[in-house]
Amino acid sequence: MPLIVPSTYQPPALLWTGHLQTIVPSLFRKVSVAYVRERIDTPDDDFLDLDWVCPPTTRPPAERQLVILSHGLEGSSGSTYLAGMARHLSQNGFDCLAWHYRSCGGDLNRQQRFYHLGDTDDLHFIITHARAKGYASMHLIGFSAGGSITLKYLGERGSALDPAVRRAVAFSVPLDLIGSSDRLEQWDSLIYNRRFSRSLNAKVARKAAVMPGVFPLDAVLQSRRVRQFDEVFTAPMNGFRDATDYYTRSSSLQYIPNIAVPTLLVNARNDPFLSPTCFPESMARELANVWMEFPEQGGHCGFPAKTGGINGMYWSERRALEFLTQTVD
Repeated sequence: MPLIVPSTYQPPALLWTGHLQTIVPSLFRKVSVAYVRERIDTPDDDFLDLDWVCPPTTRPPAERQLVILSHGLEGSSGSTYLAGMARHLSQNGFDCLAWHYRSCGGDLNRQQRFYHLGDTDDLHFIITHARAKGYASMHLIGFSAGGSITLKYLGERGSALDPAVRRAVAFSVPLDLIGSSDRLEQWDSLIYNRRFSRSLNAKVARKAAVMPGVFPLDAVLQSRRVRQFDEVFTAPMNGFRDATDYYTRSSSLQYIPNIAVPTLLVNARNDPFLSPTCFPESMARELANVWMEFPEQGGHCGFPAKTGGINGMYWSERRALEFLTQTVD
Protein backbone atom coordinates (compact mmCIF):
# COMPACT_ATOMS: atom_id res chain seq x y z
CA MET A 1 0.00 0.00 0.00
CA PRO A 2 -0.60 2.31 -1.72
CA LEU A 3 -0.36 0.01 -4.79
CA ILE A 4 -3.72 0.01 -6.55
CA VAL A 5 -4.59 -3.51 -7.70
CA PRO A 6 -6.40 -4.21 -9.90
CA SER A 7 -6.76 -1.15 -12.12
CA THR A 8 -10.21 -0.36 -13.48
CA TYR A 9 -8.93 0.51 -16.95
CA GLN A 10 -10.26 -1.45 -19.93
CA PRO A 11 -9.48 -0.42 -23.53
CA PRO A 12 -11.85 -0.32 -26.51
CA ALA A 13 -12.10 -3.70 -28.21
CA LEU A 14 -10.62 -2.38 -31.47
CA LEU A 15 -7.55 -0.92 -29.76
CA TRP A 16 -6.04 -4.11 -28.41
CA THR A 17 -2.31 -3.23 -28.32
CA GLY A 18 -0.21 -0.60 -26.62
CA HIS A 19 0.80 0.85 -29.97
CA LEU A 20 -2.82 1.28 -31.09
CA GLN A 21 -3.73 2.80 -27.72
CA THR A 22 -0.84 5.23 -28.15
CA ILE A 23 -1.05 6.15 -31.84
CA VAL A 24 -4.78 6.26 -32.59
CA PRO A 25 -5.68 8.89 -29.94
CA SER A 26 -2.62 10.94 -30.88
CA LEU A 27 -3.41 11.00 -34.60
CA PHE A 28 -7.19 10.88 -34.76
CA ARG A 29 -8.68 12.32 -31.58
CA LYS A 30 -10.12 15.82 -31.93
CA VAL A 31 -10.32 18.03 -28.84
CA SER A 32 -11.43 21.67 -28.91
CA VAL A 33 -10.38 23.91 -26.02
CA ALA A 34 -10.77 27.70 -26.03
CA TYR A 35 -7.45 28.58 -24.43
CA VAL A 36 -6.48 32.13 -23.52
CA ARG A 37 -2.74 32.72 -24.04
CA GLU A 38 -0.61 34.55 -21.49
CA ARG A 39 3.10 35.21 -21.98
CA ILE A 40 5.15 35.88 -18.88
CA ASP A 41 8.76 37.02 -18.60
CA THR A 42 11.24 34.90 -16.66
CA PRO A 43 14.02 36.16 -14.38
CA ASP A 44 16.65 35.27 -17.01
CA ASP A 45 15.13 37.59 -19.66
CA ASP A 46 13.22 34.85 -21.42
CA PHE A 47 9.52 33.99 -21.54
CA LEU A 48 7.05 31.19 -20.97
CA ASP A 49 3.74 30.74 -22.78
CA LEU A 50 0.74 29.77 -20.66
CA ASP A 51 -2.64 28.65 -21.97
CA TRP A 52 -5.58 29.09 -19.63
CA VAL A 53 -9.09 27.64 -19.68
CA CYS A 54 -11.39 28.58 -16.82
CA PRO A 55 -15.11 28.00 -16.29
CA PRO A 56 -17.19 31.21 -16.11
CA THR A 57 -17.40 32.45 -12.53
CA THR A 58 -17.38 35.63 -10.48
CA ARG A 59 -15.44 34.02 -7.68
CA PRO A 60 -11.88 35.30 -7.14
CA PRO A 61 -8.89 32.94 -7.67
CA ALA A 62 -8.55 32.45 -3.92
CA GLU A 63 -11.88 30.60 -3.97
CA ARG A 64 -11.14 28.45 -7.03
CA GLN A 65 -8.96 25.40 -7.62
CA LEU A 66 -6.26 25.50 -10.29
CA VAL A 67 -4.73 22.53 -12.12
CA ILE A 68 -1.29 23.10 -13.65
CA LEU A 69 -0.76 20.78 -16.63
CA SER A 70 2.70 19.76 -17.91
CA HIS A 71 2.98 18.22 -21.38
CA GLY A 72 5.28 15.50 -22.70
CA LEU A 73 8.46 15.68 -24.76
CA GLU A 74 7.94 18.06 -27.69
CA GLY A 75 4.28 18.38 -26.77
CA SER A 76 2.11 21.44 -26.15
CA SER A 77 -1.26 22.53 -24.83
CA GLY A 78 -2.68 21.21 -28.10
CA SER A 79 -1.52 17.64 -27.47
CA THR A 80 -4.72 15.63 -27.34
CA TYR A 81 -3.95 13.95 -24.01
CA LEU A 82 -3.45 17.35 -22.36
CA ALA A 83 -6.26 19.19 -24.16
CA GLY A 84 -8.67 16.40 -23.26
CA MET A 85 -7.69 16.66 -19.61
CA ALA A 86 -8.05 20.46 -19.62
CA ARG A 87 -11.47 20.20 -21.24
CA HIS A 88 -12.73 17.60 -18.77
CA LEU A 89 -11.44 19.34 -15.65
CA SER A 90 -12.71 22.77 -16.72
CA GLN A 91 -16.13 21.24 -17.36
CA ASN A 92 -16.01 20.03 -13.76
CA GLY A 93 -15.23 23.39 -12.19
CA PHE A 94 -11.42 23.56 -12.21
CA ASP A 95 -9.34 26.38 -13.65
CA CYS A 96 -6.59 24.91 -15.85
CA LEU A 97 -3.19 26.29 -16.79
CA ALA A 98 -1.30 24.43 -19.53
CA TRP A 99 2.24 25.76 -19.64
CA HIS A 100 4.80 25.28 -22.39
CA TYR A 101 8.42 24.40 -21.96
CA ARG A 102 10.82 26.80 -23.60
CA SER A 103 10.31 26.90 -27.39
CA CYS A 104 7.28 24.56 -27.19
CA GLY A 105 4.63 27.28 -27.37
CA GLY A 106 5.17 28.05 -31.05
CA ASP A 107 7.88 30.73 -30.79
CA LEU A 108 11.55 30.13 -30.06
CA ASN A 109 12.66 31.30 -26.66
CA ARG A 110 15.15 34.17 -26.44
CA GLN A 111 17.95 32.50 -24.51
CA GLN A 112 20.30 29.64 -25.40
CA ARG A 113 18.58 27.59 -22.72
CA PHE A 114 16.34 24.68 -23.77
CA TYR A 115 14.17 22.56 -21.54
CA HIS A 116 15.23 19.18 -20.18
CA LEU A 117 13.79 16.60 -17.80
CA GLY A 118 16.00 17.55 -14.88
CA ASP A 119 14.96 21.22 -14.91
CA THR A 120 12.18 22.01 -12.44
CA ASP A 121 12.86 25.75 -12.09
CA ASP A 122 10.26 26.78 -14.65
CA LEU A 123 7.56 24.69 -13.01
CA HIS A 124 8.34 26.38 -9.71
CA PHE A 125 8.15 29.76 -11.42
CA ILE A 126 4.72 28.89 -12.82
CA ILE A 127 3.47 27.90 -9.37
CA THR A 128 4.81 31.16 -7.96
CA HIS A 129 3.06 33.05 -10.76
CA ALA A 130 -0.25 31.33 -9.97
CA ARG A 131 0.17 32.15 -6.29
CA ALA A 132 0.68 35.82 -7.19
CA LYS A 133 -2.64 35.73 -9.05
CA GLY A 134 -4.30 34.71 -5.81
CA TYR A 135 -4.69 30.93 -6.15
CA ALA A 136 -4.49 29.26 -2.76
CA SER A 137 -5.37 25.72 -3.88
CA MET A 138 -3.75 24.01 -6.84
CA HIS A 139 -2.92 20.58 -8.21
CA LEU A 140 -0.26 19.36 -10.63
CA ILE A 141 -0.85 16.94 -13.52
CA GLY A 142 1.97 15.78 -15.79
CA PHE A 143 2.19 13.50 -18.79
CA SER A 144 5.29 11.50 -19.77
CA ALA A 145 8.22 13.95 -19.60
CA GLY A 146 5.92 16.39 -17.82
CA GLY A 147 5.08 13.70 -15.31
CA SER A 148 8.77 13.13 -14.71
CA ILE A 149 9.37 16.85 -14.14
CA THR A 150 6.34 17.01 -11.84
CA LEU A 151 7.41 14.06 -9.67
CA LYS A 152 11.00 15.28 -9.48
CA TYR A 153 9.80 18.72 -8.43
CA LEU A 154 7.55 17.32 -5.71
CA GLY A 155 10.33 15.09 -4.41
CA GLU A 156 12.89 17.88 -4.42
CA ARG A 157 10.60 20.13 -2.40
CA GLY A 158 9.36 17.42 -0.06
CA SER A 159 7.76 18.85 3.06
CA ALA A 160 8.93 22.34 2.01
CA LEU A 161 6.49 22.33 -0.93
CA ASP A 162 4.23 25.37 -1.17
CA PRO A 163 1.14 24.42 0.88
CA ALA A 164 -1.09 25.66 -1.94
CA VAL A 165 -0.09 22.53 -3.91
CA ARG A 166 -2.53 19.93 -2.65
CA ARG A 167 -2.34 16.88 -4.95
CA ALA A 168 -0.70 15.60 -8.11
CA VAL A 169 -1.32 13.06 -10.85
CA ALA A 170 1.21 11.72 -13.37
CA PHE A 171 0.55 9.51 -16.38
CA SER A 172 2.94 7.44 -18.53
CA VAL A 173 6.07 8.54 -16.69
CA PRO A 174 9.58 7.37 -17.66
CA LEU A 175 10.66 7.12 -14.02
CA ASP A 176 14.02 5.61 -15.01
CA LEU A 177 15.41 7.60 -17.94
CA ILE A 178 18.17 5.12 -18.71
CA GLY A 179 15.70 2.25 -18.84
CA SER A 180 13.22 4.23 -20.94
CA SER A 181 15.99 5.29 -23.31
CA ASP A 182 16.87 1.62 -23.77
CA ARG A 183 13.19 0.81 -24.37
CA LEU A 184 12.95 3.45 -27.10
CA GLU A 185 15.93 1.83 -28.80
CA GLN A 186 14.03 -1.43 -29.30
CA TRP A 187 12.78 -2.11 -32.81
CA ASP A 188 9.08 -1.72 -32.03
CA SER A 189 9.58 1.75 -30.52
CA LEU A 190 12.01 3.23 -33.03
CA ILE A 191 9.17 5.02 -34.81
CA TYR A 192 8.61 7.14 -31.70
CA ASN A 193 12.33 7.60 -31.16
CA ARG A 194 12.87 8.95 -34.67
CA ARG A 195 9.84 11.23 -34.44
CA PHE A 196 11.18 12.87 -31.28
CA SER A 197 14.65 13.08 -32.77
CA ARG A 198 13.45 14.85 -35.91
CA SER A 199 11.45 17.37 -33.89
CA LEU A 200 14.34 18.12 -31.52
CA ASN A 201 16.85 18.42 -34.36
CA ALA A 202 14.60 20.81 -36.27
CA LYS A 203 14.15 23.01 -33.22
CA VAL A 204 17.90 23.28 -32.66
CA ALA A 205 18.39 24.09 -36.36
CA ARG A 206 15.84 26.91 -36.11
CA LYS A 207 17.56 28.24 -33.02
CA ALA A 208 21.00 27.98 -34.62
CA ALA A 209 19.81 30.13 -37.53
CA VAL A 210 19.32 33.07 -35.15
CA MET A 211 22.24 32.19 -32.85
CA PRO A 212 24.99 31.06 -35.24
CA GLY A 213 28.02 29.35 -33.73
CA VAL A 214 26.38 28.70 -30.36
CA PHE A 215 25.12 25.14 -30.78
CA PRO A 216 26.84 21.94 -32.02
CA LEU A 217 24.56 21.92 -35.05
CA ASP A 218 26.50 19.43 -37.19
CA ALA A 219 26.53 16.85 -34.41
CA VAL A 220 22.86 17.44 -33.67
CA LEU A 221 21.80 16.99 -37.30
CA GLN A 222 23.75 13.73 -37.46
CA SER A 223 21.88 12.31 -34.46
CA ARG A 224 19.09 9.85 -35.27
CA ARG A 225 18.03 8.82 -31.80
CA VAL A 226 16.97 10.72 -28.67
CA ARG A 227 19.93 9.29 -26.74
CA GLN A 228 22.30 10.57 -29.42
CA PHE A 229 20.64 14.00 -29.23
CA ASP A 230 21.00 14.05 -25.46
CA GLU A 231 24.64 12.97 -25.76
CA VAL A 232 25.68 15.76 -28.14
CA PHE A 233 23.26 18.49 -27.08
CA THR A 234 21.20 18.16 -23.89
CA ALA A 235 24.01 16.93 -21.67
CA PRO A 236 26.80 19.36 -22.65
CA MET A 237 24.45 22.35 -22.94
CA ASN A 238 23.18 21.82 -19.39
CA GLY A 239 26.32 20.90 -17.48
CA PHE A 240 25.99 17.13 -17.50
CA ARG A 241 28.99 14.92 -18.21
CA ASP A 242 27.15 12.85 -20.83
CA ALA A 243 23.72 11.38 -21.53
CA THR A 244 24.14 8.73 -18.84
CA ASP A 245 24.93 11.41 -16.25
CA TYR A 246 21.92 13.44 -17.42
CA TYR A 247 19.57 10.46 -17.19
CA THR A 248 20.93 9.32 -13.83
CA ARG A 249 20.66 12.69 -12.15
CA SER A 250 17.33 13.65 -13.72
CA SER A 251 15.33 10.43 -13.26
CA SER A 252 12.33 11.06 -11.04
CA LEU A 253 12.29 7.57 -9.50
CA GLN A 254 14.85 8.51 -6.85
CA TYR A 255 12.78 11.52 -5.74
CA ILE A 256 9.44 9.76 -5.27
CA PRO A 257 10.02 8.64 -1.63
CA ASN A 258 10.30 12.30 -0.60
CA ILE A 259 6.92 13.38 -2.01
CA ALA A 260 4.78 14.80 0.80
CA VAL A 261 1.39 15.37 -0.88
CA PRO A 262 -1.12 12.79 -2.16
CA THR A 263 0.07 11.79 -5.62
CA LEU A 264 -1.20 9.27 -8.15
CA LEU A 265 1.11 7.65 -10.70
CA VAL A 266 -0.46 5.68 -13.57
CA ASN A 267 1.81 3.70 -15.93
CA ALA A 268 0.41 1.14 -18.39
CA ARG A 269 2.38 -2.09 -18.57
CA ASN A 270 2.07 -2.17 -22.37
CA ASP A 271 3.48 1.36 -22.73
CA PRO A 272 6.06 1.22 -25.58
CA PHE A 273 8.12 3.96 -23.88
CA LEU A 274 8.60 2.38 -20.46
CA SER A 275 11.09 -0.17 -19.14
CA PRO A 276 10.38 -2.65 -16.30
CA THR A 277 12.07 -0.22 -13.88
CA CYS A 278 9.16 2.19 -14.42
CA PHE A 279 6.87 -0.12 -12.42
CA PRO A 280 8.36 -0.07 -8.89
CA GLU A 281 5.81 -2.20 -7.08
CA SER A 282 7.97 -2.82 -4.02
CA MET A 283 8.51 0.92 -3.58
CA ALA A 284 4.79 1.59 -3.94
CA ARG A 285 3.99 -0.72 -1.04
CA GLU A 286 6.24 1.28 1.26
CA LEU A 287 5.06 4.80 0.40
CA ALA A 288 2.62 6.86 2.42
CA ASN A 289 1.78 9.59 -0.10
CA VAL A 290 2.19 8.13 -3.59
CA TRP A 291 -0.41 5.79 -5.05
CA MET A 292 0.74 3.71 -8.01
CA GLU A 293 -1.58 2.10 -10.54
CA PHE A 294 -0.21 -0.13 -13.29
CA PRO A 295 -3.03 -1.21 -15.65
CA GLU A 296 -2.16 -3.95 -18.14
CA GLN A 297 -3.41 -1.77 -21.01
CA GLY A 298 -3.36 1.93 -21.87
CA GLY A 299 -0.35 2.61 -24.10
CA HIS A 300 1.58 5.86 -23.75
CA CYS A 301 -0.56 8.87 -22.83
CA GLY A 302 -3.47 6.96 -24.32
CA PHE A 303 -6.08 5.37 -22.03
CA PRO A 304 -9.07 5.75 -24.39
CA ALA A 305 -12.31 4.72 -22.70
CA LYS A 306 -13.94 1.40 -23.50
CA THR A 307 -17.07 3.27 -24.62
CA GLY A 308 -17.73 6.81 -25.79
CA GLY A 309 -15.70 6.90 -28.99
CA ILE A 310 -12.28 8.29 -29.90
CA ASN A 311 -13.32 11.91 -29.24
CA GLY A 312 -15.15 11.32 -25.97
CA MET A 313 -13.98 11.42 -22.37
CA TYR A 314 -10.95 9.20 -21.68
CA TRP A 315 -10.42 6.96 -18.69
CA SER A 316 -7.34 8.98 -17.67
CA GLU A 317 -9.47 12.12 -17.41
CA ARG A 318 -12.07 10.43 -15.23
CA ARG A 319 -9.33 8.84 -13.11
CA ALA A 320 -7.57 12.15 -12.52
CA LEU A 321 -10.80 13.87 -11.52
CA GLU A 322 -11.59 11.05 -9.10
CA PHE A 323 -8.22 11.40 -7.41
CA LEU A 324 -8.40 15.18 -7.16
CA THR A 325 -11.87 15.19 -5.64
CA GLN A 326 -12.14 12.03 -3.56
CA THR A 327 -10.75 11.23 -0.14
CA VAL A 328 -7.69 8.97 -0.38
CA ASP A 329 -6.94 6.36 2.29
